[in-house]
Order: sequence, then structure tokens, then C-alpha cells
Amino acid sequence: MTDTGTDTGTSTGTSTGGTDTTGILDEALERLHTSGPERLGRLTNHAPMAVEALTARGRPEAVHKWLDLYAPKLEEFPARVAPVTDAEWHTALGDPRRAADWIAYFHRQLDEHPWREVLARWWPRLLPGMYGGSTHPVIRVGHAVRTLEASEATGVTAPRLAELAHGLGYWAARHRPLTDVTPLPGARSAADALDAVPPLADRTDGGFPARLGRVRGLPVWAASVDGPEEARRRLTELVRAATHRYATHGHGDETMLVHAATAPNAVLRALPALPRALWVPSLHAAWTASAAVTAMYAPDEPVAYDPPGTFTAQEVFERALAHGDEHVIKLTDTALDVGDERALAAALRAVELSEPLAP
Repeated sequence: MTDTGTDTGTSTGTSTGGTDTTGILDEALERLHTSGPERLGRLTNHAPMAVEALTARGRPEAVHKWLDLYAPKLEEFPARVAPVTDAEWHTALGDPRRAADWIAYFHRQLDEHPWREVLARWWPRLLPGMYGGSTHPVIRVGHAVRTLEASEATGVTAPRLAELAHGLGYWAARHRPLTDVTPLPGARSAADALDAVPPLADRTDGGFPARLGRVRGLPVWAASVDGPEEARRRLTELVRAATHRYATHGHGDETMLVHAATAPNAVLRALPALPRALWVPSLHAAWTASAAVTAMYAPDEPVAYDPPGTFTAQEVFERALAHGDEHVIKLTDTALDVGDERALAAALRAVELSEPLAP
């Protein structure tokens, strides 16, 4: 594979955007909404994101078979504690015990208001805490928004609105800001700025929350942005750079480094549904997330990677689907958004590095 240098920001693969008209996505979401957003008290339920990616890439017929394999990882929906209210929502923010309360709250909000209105009201409240839950909540919201936007022409369905409620509720429950971070010298390009991220001195102790608490300095990148269109352009650049980087750095942690690309891509997917005034702060939060993940998990040295041949985008996605791992599917989905050969190489690298979903 050779790098074409293409910067399309769109997929070179099959249909995108949740345009499934078979009803399979809605069936899958209804099936999944009886399960909680996490399992084992800390691990994310990735199934809603993966099934959205499968349908968005034109493979709805694979959804239920994949879900049958993933189903043993699911846990029952958690119990409620107390209702979240408009007057006292601050007290429940960032409390993972209140996940069911938050999801119920957003169900009510979406019953009473248009989904874009709810998203616009809550995005600036949630954005500073997008680092909780290993960035999975914002990724889940990004998948939900893509589906809602694409399905408006044919009619937004109740399961797709409910999926946004689950994503926003999970985000509110796992809301965690990243504070006391010292700005460090950065670089002009996103790729060079990611290279400038200093690794944590101790990357062996603790999972994501513990490591996140030890992030103390990140390079400055895109600090001065002239308006929303430049913000979108720079965010597209960041997604491309982080995706490309996985091919040579993914061995640092084949699972967690996926989020350096998929978290900012979730933000990028949400931009068209958000007021333009929110695009610049969204860029800054996405950069912090990508850089923090890089600091926590990047290896000491990159390794050269040559993909095992030349493949089309569709062929790469078929390899990801055959592999089955949820992170591989989601990174491949992002790689198809980037749309160049280096991105497809990163997806193939994820297939090689990751454990497949066992049948």
C-alpha cells in the first residue's frame, strides 16, 4: 500500500451514516437497551457502537450474528437511585452509580424536545468531562448522532432516539474533567504535535482512570483557531493523524490507542448537528483527549509497518468484521472516514495486533 495523500474526510467504503432501512439496526438497539452501558463495574458495553458501524458500512445482515457472539459480555441494565432533575443535575454529574437515572432523564428530555436542541444544550456541559469512561461515552454519542442525522430523511425512529439518551446518560454518569494540565511546547501539525506528547513516566500501574490522573502536561496544538470552519478542518487533520499513527504505534496498547483516533472522530461526526459556536471548544477538547490517550499508552519507539498487500476499503472492513473485535471494527470505521491508504493500513494493523472475538 502506498499513501495517496488523499484528505477527503469521507469514506472510500460502502454506504455510511446509519442509512439502514431493513429495521435491523433498530432491532439491535432495542435488544441492547435492556443492557447496561458497562460491565464488571468499569468496562464499556461497545455493542451499540459496533452495530451502528456495521449498518453504516452496509453490513446490517451481520449485526445479529455479531451480537450473538458479543452477548456474553453484556450485563443487565443497572437499577435507578433517584431521578435526575433540571434543578439538581449538577449533584449527579460524574456519578457512575446514577447511570440509569441519567439515561431516564435524557429519555424524558428527548420526548419533550427535538434531539438537536437537547444535544446543543448538553454538549457544552458534558464536553469538559469527555475523558471519563475511557472516552467511550462521547464515542457512543458520535455513533448515535451519525445515525440520527442520516435517518431524518426517512424518519427518526424511537430506538435511535433512545440510543442518544443512553449515550448522553452514560457520558453524564462518567463525566470526568482533565484538570491541572501544564501547556507544553507543541507543533504546527497534528502529527508532529502527537509525536511531541511526553509519555507518562509510569505506564505500568493502573488502568485508564489512574493513568489519566497522572497526566500533567500536554503539548499545545491548534490553540488559536479562526472560526468554526478552521476548527472542523483541524479536527479532520487530528483524526487523520491519530489514525495514521496507529499503524506504527498501536503496539503500545492495541486497544486503548484506538481511542486516540475514535474519540476525536466522534466529536467530528457530531459537529454538523451542533451550533457552530461549539465547534472550536469541541476541537480543543478532542485534542486533549487524543493527546492524553497518547501520553498514557504510546510505546517508547514506533515500528515500521507494511500491510500484507493492497486492499480496497470494503475488503479492509470485511477483514475487520471477520476478526470481530469491537475496537477493530470501530477503528476501521474511522479509517474509512479518513479514506486514504495509510488509514486502511492502520486498520489492518489493528486486525493483526488484537485478539479476535471468540466464536
